[in-house]
Amino acid sequence: MTEANETKEQLQMPTTYDPKEAESKWYDYWIKNEFFKAGTRPDAETYTIVIPPPNVTGMLHIGHALDFTLQDILIRTKRMQGYDALWLPGSDHAGIATQTKVEQKLREQGQSRYDLGREKFLEKVWEWKELYANTIHEQWAKMGFSLDYSRERFTLDEGLSQAVREVFVSLYEKGLIYRGNYIINWDPAARTALSDIEVEYKEVQGALYHLEYKTTDGTGSIVVATTRPETMLGDTAVAVHPKDERYQHLIGKTLLLPIVNREIPIIADEYVEKEFGSGAVKITPAHDPNDFEVGKRHDLPQVLVMDETGTMNANAGPYLGMDRFECRKQIVADLKEQGVLIKIEEHMHQVGHSERSGAVIEPYLSTQWFVKMQPLADQAIDAQKTGKGVNFVPDRFEKIYLNWIENVRDWCISRQLWWGHRIPAWYCADCGQITVTREDATACSHCQSTNLNQDNDVLDTWFSSALWPFSTLGWPNETEDMKRFYPTNVLVTGYDIIYFWVARMIFTALEFTDQIPFKDVLMHGLVRDSEGRKMSKSLGNGVDPLEVIEKYGADAMRYMISTSSTPGQDLRFRWERVEQARNFANKIWNASRFALMNLEGVNAADIDLTGQLGTADRWILHRLNETVRDVTRLIDSYEFGETGRLLYNFIWDDLCDWYIEFSKLSLYGTDTAAKSKTQSVLAYVLDHTQRLIHPFMPFISEEIWQHLPHVGETITLASWPVENEAFESPDAVREMELLMDVIRSVRNIRSEVNVPMSKKVELLVKPASSETLSILRSNEEYLKRFCNTSLLQIDAEMAAPEKAMTAIITGAELYLPLAGLIDIAQELTRLDKELQSLHGEVERIEKKLGNEGFVAKAPAKVIEEEKAKLADYADKRDKVITRLAELKG
Repeated sequence: MTEANETKEQLQMPTTYDPKEAESKWYDYWIKNEFFKAGTRPDAETYTIVIPPPNVTGMLHIGHALDFTLQDILIRTKRMQGYDALWLPGSDHAGIATQTKVEQKLREQGQSRYDLGREKFLEKVWEWKELYANTIHEQWAKMGFSLDYSRERFTLDEGLSQAVREVFVSLYEKGLIYRGNYIINWDPAARTALSDIEVEYKEVQGALYHLEYKTTDGTGSIVVATTRPETMLGDTAVAVHPKDERYQHLIGKTLLLPIVNREIPIIADEYVEKEFGSGAVKITPAHDPNDFEVGKRHDLPQVLVMDETGTMNANAGPYLGMDRFECRKQIVADLKEQGVLIKIEEHMHQVGHSERSGAVIEPYLSTQWFVKMQPLADQAIDAQKTGKGVNFVPDRFEKIYLNWIENVRDWCISRQLWWGHRIPAWYCADCGQITVTREDATACSHCQSTNLNQDNDVLDTWFSSALWPFSTLGWPNETEDMKRFYPTNVLVTGYDIIYFWVARMIFTALEFTDQIPFKDVLMHGLVRDSEGRKMSKSLGNGVDPLEVIEKYGADAMRYMISTSSTPGQDLRFRWERVEQARNFANKIWNASRFALMNLEGVNAADIDLTGQLGTADRWILHRLNETVRDVTRLIDSYEFGETGRLLYNFIWDDLCDWYIEFSKLSLYGTDTAAKSKTQSVLAYVLDHTQRLIHPFMPFISEEIWQHLPHVGETITLASWPVENEAFESPDAVREMELLMDVIRSVRNIRSEVNVPMSKKVELLVKPASSETLSILRSNEEYLKRFCNTSLLQIDAEMAAPEKAMTAIITGAELYLPLAGLIDIAQELTRLDKELQSLHGEVERIEKKLGNEGFVAKAPAKVIEEEKAKLADYADKRDKVITRLAELKG
């Protein structure tokens, strides 16, 4: 891959691009040579991204492809800009999700985790992890991600486990982790607690059951309503508002709870809304979070009526052993028979479901471990509001983030699983105290007994994920990586995990490192199907990124998915857009191949952009300059969609459709000096174009760059293009725009009257100024070639011929005398249509400039631009009117 091999390489450039061959070849080359390894530029500024770790539960999906491609674009750009760029890879153990997968596999074999025991079961999960971690590696490679594998981490590896222990014990010592009884979200299928944000709410058609409880003294009754009648077996009170006059005489009395015949009090509490329903609420402290709080205030008993599997327990009386939903049907029938159930209403309501298992969540009284969130949240809120917080892109997500942490509840962090970070708490069988320690406990810290048992539960997966930006760099140890690469520069993630992960990373980082974990948070949307639906197994509309790569190549997938995205917005996956991206890649390949056929023998040292350059040469260098400036700015602003549009327009339109065509005059001409200059420009522009497109399309850009005259081992380490003042040429832009206007207009006229490009035509050009005249005459060769003229006449004094097709462009009038080919009536119709269009444009701009509100608010530059447009349209209109009069005459 050295300059000495350039000529041979160029001659071997294949006719067509083969993505499979190139992708395998170049990724192996990059990895073998450790081009992605950070730390090789000790004096350079750092740029760090830690990958949002995918779960080791299966294959990466198209959402991962979007997320990781955006990160790769950033890291490749920064690496080329000279930064010591680290993109740290890793994966997440994903407690519930992974354990569920392995348990499903065991069930297929007629086993359960309990049959194996904890140690043997965990061996099975580790086997699963190794299998899917390797699969994830293969997918990363297929997609071309420039990860530093020497620093890869896993949330259960030794270093991260140490970090988890340190955080847990530190928070416990500060009183910010505690163990207590509380109503938690319980997943009866997975048999574990869930945090609030692991619960998905779905609208479900249910029923509202109205029950009448009678007082024990027979003096009255109270009607309450519930959507979960099976929980009435755990009622320990009925509450009314203390100022509700309807129930003043009943407060303090007792009611007889049907079925179980338990006596429960009527209490007064301001939690009750007088105006809602009957104004009376059944209180079930063990099965409702609000009732739990009311129960604490009134010292009510907490009666659990079901077990961890959602099966009714002994407190359910005659329903012992029934599934909760079977119990619901039976108890409704029994209450109806006893006259307690007085009304059933249809009721559409939101029901919580486990994000992982899909089971209906049961609010459940349980002893769990919690993080006291308010002190941590206060620190994060203060940082955000004093300008020391993270920068959200788009900024609207800051409000969403603040709203959540300002209203945060304590975080339930214990999970009744075996796969994960086991809670570092030991219970003493002798004194009953808890020992929490950084090392495995060998003796009770209270009585020194060795009769200890470790807590069986593990920590919520998000507990270890919350430490990811700094634990992966070696914290709690003061490693060189921690000192050099932390805090990181940007987190790229979907807006759907702002609560799960983003917020938790921020408050743990502030608590333990005194710094925000990343400067920017780039929020992207979800990848939906072409109809805008969320991708799901049930709809069968998911897209496997490897299938896309197999059909169209990795570069096409990367380009399509990254340039279809707008920060914070969902995007629709469309196969036709992947095909367009593949066609774009082919366009780049074909243009490069043509160029290389005309660069034989040219080495990097031969490239010389000084001296006299032609109009097209100066123009393409100016356009390259503009593209470099705008692409660099847009990538820094995370505007990948707009970046893609600019690159597409520059490469497809400016470079391929115009410059390469114009370059053929010099390349095929006899002027060796002009040819040499055009070769230099062509080689330089192609080289820099590959560098600009490289972060988006790494494989094809490397393949082409290696064929081009170049210096260096790989484009991945080539310097990023920068603006060059010497390339600024507004004059060349004006000249080229005039030439392109002429050529386009002639081609349009040919199309209108079906005159093929192969047929030569006469072209008469009447310039409106001496400057235009000079430009046209000095570029006659371009006009003759690309308008295919038999006669080209440029004359400011010429009279319009009678029978000719006409085009009015800025600065000139064009006439194509097409005797025998033109239909006068048809030309009159065409000019009439053009006149109406120009009338419309003139009226539109006059209306805009006549709008006082627009003139008052618009910048002066915008107003001047509109005035210039008006003058141009008016001038064109006048010329069309004149030409119409001539033809009619």
